[in-house]
Amino acid sequence: MSKAIQSFLAVLIFAALTATTVAEDCSTPGLSRGQSIYVPAYSHIYSGNNERPFLMTVTLSIRNIDPEHSITVTAVDYYETQGKFLTAYLDSAVVLGPLESLRYVVPEKDTSGGSGANFMVDWESDRCVNPPIVESIMIGTQMQQGLSFTSRGRVVIPSE
Repeated sequence: MSKAIQSFLAVLIFAALTATTVAEDCSTPGLSRGQSIYVPAYSHIYSGNNERPFLMTVTLSIRNIDPEHSITVTAVDYYETQGKFLTAYLDSAVVLGPLESLRYVVPEKDTSGGSGANFMVDWESDRCVNPPIVESIMIGTQMQQGLSFTSRGRVVIPSE
């Protein structure tokens, strides 16, 4: 093989490696390869002067908003008001395809989380993707009264 062909191949290989590195460094704002997300949840809130607990059903919603790529959810953990771990909702990682969602429900009668309950959700991807929307939805009904509200997750440990 001639030196000119060797040089040309070396330049092509270097260009291909450089292009791959640039494309995969997640330098585009808003893209990520993974995160840990803190999501506030409320298994109950207080009402009235006597601080009577109003019980809530909590739904954790995880939505892959990337229209072209999958993400892998690696952990969904539930904690109580003082930060004590309560439940791991995943036994193994779950792949969410493009625009796919999943949910986990804490029943109204489960008061173990308290008013300061929260989830930690970890996800990853082998490429730079739009991060998922992770939120909790709380709903409760008592004595002809109904309450509902949402709480959006917040990234606490961004990817590299």
